[in-house]
Amino acid sequence: MGKKNQIGLDEKQGKVLADKLNNLLSNYQLFYINARGFHWNITGEKFFELHLKFEELYTDALLKVDEIAERILTLGHTPLHSFSDYVKTSQIKEVTQVSKGKVAIESVLDSFSILLTLEREILAISAEANDEGTNSLMSDYIKQQEKLVWMYSAFMK
Repeated sequence: MGKKNQIGLDEKQGKVLADKLNNLLSNYQLFYINARGFHWNITGEKFFELHLKFEELYTDALLKVDEIAERILTLGHTPLHSFSDYVKTSQIKEVTQVSKGKVAIESVLDSFSILLTLEREILAISAEANDEGTNSLMSDYIKQQEKLVWMYSAFMK
């Protein structure tokens, strides 16, 4: 059995989890900035509805950014904290000049696909590491986002 970190988890597994969480953190930072841009720039028939929905998304993303960074710290590692690191690390890319609702929602759905894939990967690793804190966090995120995918997909029909 390997050396343990400050919360009693295997240090090597903790490092793997911290690295994966830093990747997730980067993706949430890009998701946040994209949702913020959609909120500011949305126009058209569904303006009022989408303006509020994008605010909900970026507000939630901001909370998750903090939770993920704090989880990385709890594992004994340092969260990424520069935008240049986020842009280099993130699979979600910056989206600019979007004002049409369906284009913005397509981007949100694409981002959720990336986030869910990463969260499921972290969930599997955290389960193997007996890291209930990370496991619980990912499980909660997945449950919430699966419902949002269903709802935003219904909007697109």
